[in-house]
Amino acid sequence: MKPIILGTAGHIDHGKTSLVKALTGIDTDRLKEEKERGITIELGFAHLRLPSGRRLGVVDVPGHEKFVKHMVAGATGIDLVMLVIAADEGVMPQTREHMEICTLLGVRHGMIALTKIDLVDEEMLELAREDVSSFVRGGFLEEAPLIPVSAATGQGIPELLAALERLAARVPERPPSSLFRLPVDRVFTMKGFGTVITGTLVSGRVQVGDPVMIYPQGLSSRVRGLQVHNEPVPAAEAGQRTAVNFQGLEKEAIERGCVLAFPGTLKPSYMVDLSFHYLASAPKPLKNRTRVRFHAGTSEILGNLILLEADEIAPGETTVAQLRLDQPVALVKGDRYVVRSYSPVRTIGGGTILHPIPPKHKRLQPEIVSFLKAVADCPAEELLERHIAQAGFSGISFAELRLVSALTDKALEGHLQALLSRRAIVLVDRDQRSYVHEGRFRELVGIVAGALTRYHRENPLKSGMLKEELKSRFPRPADPRLFQLVLQQMIREGSVLQEEKTVRLKTHEVALASDEASLREEILRAYRECGLQPPFFRDIVQNLKADPRQAKDVLNLLIEEGKIVRTKEDLYFHHEAIEALRERMLSFFAQNPEMTPTQFKELTGGAPRKFLIPLLEYFDGKNFTLRVGDVRKLRRA
Repeated sequence: MKPIILGTAGHIDHGKTSLVKALTGIDTDRLKEEKERGITIELGFAHLRLPSGRRLGVVDVPGHEKFVKHMVAGATGIDLVMLVIAADEGVMPQTREHMEICTLLGVRHGMIALTKIDLVDEEMLELAREDVSSFVRGGFLEEAPLIPVSAATGQGIPELLAALERLAARVPERPPSSLFRLPVDRVFTMKGFGTVITGTLVSGRVQVGDPVMIYPQGLSSRVRGLQVHNEPVPAAEAGQRTAVNFQGLEKEAIERGCVLAFPGTLKPSYMVDLSFHYLASAPKPLKNRTRVRFHAGTSEILGNLILLEADEIAPGETTVAQLRLDQPVALVKGDRYVVRSYSPVRTIGGGTILHPIPPKHKRLQPEIVSFLKAVADCPAEELLERHIAQAGFSGISFAELRLVSALTDKALEGHLQALLSRRAIVLVDRDQRSYVHEGRFRELVGIVAGALTRYHRENPLKSGMLKEELKSRFPRPADPRLFQLVLQQMIREGSVLQEEKTVRLKTHEVALASDEASLREEILRAYRECGLQPPFFRDIVQNLKADPRQAKDVLNLLIEEGKIVRTKEDLYFHHEAIEALRERMLSFFAQNPEMTPTQFKELTGGAPRKFLIPLLEYFDGKNFTLRVGDVRKLRRA
C-alpha cells in the first residue's frame, strides 16, 4: 500500500490533539508547557492503523495564531488533511487561515471532523453543519466527508475511520522522483544513538548506509539507522514519516528548515522565481519589494518579494515574481510555498516554485516574464529546451536540469536524448553532462567568425590569428570547453582552417600591395645573401629605408610561410640556409656519433658564437639534435 500522511488543521482548542489521541492512542503533546497550558505549541506526530491494515503517518499541528509557522512546517508533504472544527464554536480565524495554507500548499484531499458534539444539542449541531458547508463551498473540501465526532465519548470515531479508509484509497500516488528529499521538522539526540532528525520524506527513497548531505549547510554524513512508525526499517520512501539517525553530526549543526538529500543533488540559492497568488482576503494591494516571511518545506526565511510584472498587485491576483532571501534555500521546481506578511504576521499568499536556482532579474522585462509563464506549465521537452536556451552561453548541467524540471533521471535522460537527436541542443561536456542550446551555439559560431573577420581586416598580411588569441575573444560567461567545440564545428563545415597554432577563415588570403610585394622580395634577398651570418632585422629595415611596422608585418608573413626561420628574438635566417646546414649535419652524423661545438662551427663556415648558440638551440628545440654534456647527438626517429 502506498504511504500516506494525514495532517490536522483548525483553530486552537477545537480538539485536534484529543481527536488524534482518540484515533491513535498517542498523545502528541510532548512538551511540559503543552501539558500545563492545554494547547499544542509544537508539531506532534503519531501513526494510525486503519481497519484495512493501511497505516497512516499523522502530523498534529498547533492551532494558535502565534504558532502558524509550525503549522505550515507540519503541513508540508501531507496527502490528506483533517480539518477540525468545534461544533460549539464553528469556523474561527485560524480555521480560515489553515484552510488558506492547505490550499496554497496544494493539498487536494481531505475531510472535516465536526468535534465536541457532546457539548451541543441537535439544533446547534445542524447550525454548525450549515456554517461549515458554507465555509468550504468553492474550495477543495466542498465535496469532502463531514463527520460529527466526540473524542470524549467516542461517538463518530468508527465513521471517521471509515471515511479515512475511503479517502486514503483515493489518494493518488506521489509523482515519481529520483531526488531523495526530507525537510527536517525536528532534531534531537538519543543516548547511545546520537543525532536524530525527523520529517516527511517528500520524494525519492533512502536506505541505511546511504551517504547524505544537510542543505543548505553542505554537511556530509551517512545514514546509520531509519525508523518509520517507530519501527526500524532498512529503507524509507516518499510519503512516510521518517526518523534518520546520523553518524558524526552534532545536533547543534542542524535545525528545522534544513533539507536532507543525497550529496550534490540540491543547489542552495538566495533567489527563487515563483508563481505568486495574492489571497483575495488580503486587506490592500501588495507593493513591489514588500518584506515577507517565506515558508517552504519546513523553513521560514525572511526576504523581499520582487514583482516582475508591475509595481503592485491587487488581492486575488496571480503574478510571477522573484523572492530574494536573507538565507539560502534548497528547492525544486514545482515545490509549494506560503508567504506571510512581515508585520503584523498573517498569511497573504503563496504558490509554486518556477525556477529554484535563477539569476537575478531586472524588473519589467517582457522576455523574463514570458519565460517564467511558459515554464509554469509546458511539456517536459519544451521546458528543458527553454531552460537550456535561457542558460545562454554558460550552459546548464544535468543536475541543474533535474532541479528546474523535477523529472526523474530516466525521464530527463530520455528528453535530453530527443533534443540531441533533433539537434536542438549541444552536449558540451560528457563528464559534467552540461548543455547549451543550438541557437546559442550558432551565436558563438558567429562571434568567432566575426572575430576572425575583424582580425583579417586589421592584419591583412597575417595568414591567420593565433588560436589562443582567438580564444581570449570568446565571451566570458561561456564554458571554456565550448571554444574547441565551436572551432571543430567550423572546421567541419569548411568555413575555418587551422594551421598549427593559427586559425583563419577559409576565404582569407594574404594579398600584398605592390610596395609590400617589393619589400617582401628585398627582405628575402637580404637574408639569402647573408646565409648563416645575418644582420639584425632592424639593420635590414634601416638599409632598405622601409616603414618599420610594414616591414615587421611582411617579416611575420615570411615566417608563417616558412621562408624565414626565427631562432630567437630578432635573429632570423633564410630557410634555404637552415635546410642546407641541416643536410650537412646529417652527412656529418652519418660518419660520426657525436658533434662538438667546434665541429658545428666548421659546418656553418665559421659563424661567430652569437649565431652558433642560437642555431644549436634551434636544432635541439626541433628535436633534431640532443645535447649530451658539451656535445650533440642526432635524435633517432
